[in-house]
Amino acid sequence: MPTTPNRRGTKFIPENSNPTQERFINYLMKDGKKTTARKIFNQTLKIISKKTNSDPEKVFKKAIDNIKPHMEVKPKRIGGAVYQIPLEVSGDRQLALAFRWLLKAARDKKGSPMSQRLSGELIEASNEQGSAMKKKIDTEKMAAANKAFAHFAKY
Repeated sequence: MPTTPNRRGTKFIPENSNPTQERFINYLMKDGKKTTARKIFNQTLKIISKKTNSDPEKVFKKAIDNIKPHMEVKPKRIGGAVYQIPLEVSGDRQLALAFRWLLKAARDKKGSPMSQRLSGELIEASNEQGSAMKKKIDTEKMAAANKAFAHFAKY
C-alpha cells in the first residue's frame, strides 16, 4: 500500500500511478465520482498508447509541462485605473492552470467519449498544439504585452 506524505498527512496512491496523475484525476472528477474519473483516465492512457506507440505517461507529463504557464497577468487597481500586472506563476498554480485548461479544452469538444477527447487533447499538447496550448500562449503574450506595468507588482 504505497502512501505519500502531503500537507495533511499521508495519502494512498495506487501502485500504477503517481501524485501528479492522482491530482489530475481529482480535477477530472465530477460529483465525487472518483472511480469514474479513474476509469476515464486509464482509458485515456490506453488510447494514447495505441495512437502514439509510446509511453502514455511520458506523453501525459510532456503535455502538462508544455501547457504550464510561466507568466500571467493579475489586475491591480492603482489610482483609479486598473492595470494588468504580469507576475510569475508559482509551481502549484502552474499545475492547477494546466489541468484546468486541458480539461476545459477536452470538455468543449463534443460528440465523442471523454477519454477520446482527453487523449486527443493530451497528444496535441505534447506536440505543442491544441486549445489548451493556445490558452497558454495567449496568457503569456498578454503578460509580455503588459511588461511596462511590471514595476507596479511590488505595491
